[in-house]
Amino acid sequence: MTSDSADQPAGYAEALAELDRLLIDLDDDEIDIDLLSTKVARAAVLIEFCRARIHHAQLEVSTIVTELDTNEPGD
Repeated sequence: MTSDSADQPAGYAEALAELDRLLIDLDDDEIDIDLLSTKVARAAVLIEFCRARIHHAQLEVSTIVTELDTNEPGD
């Protein structure tokens, strides 16, 4: 699932905050049924965005740790 770059949040914290707001809306028993699919679709975009950011951070941390391990004193 992809989205227009204009719809992308500025960062992880912004995406998470928007996702929190959407979840509150979706949890409301009186949610407008006409908005339900739109909100669920937006939540899916935000979840995908957050997962990608987490994955990228994991790769960066792994790279840094590997570099530290290969550059230990005494090598």
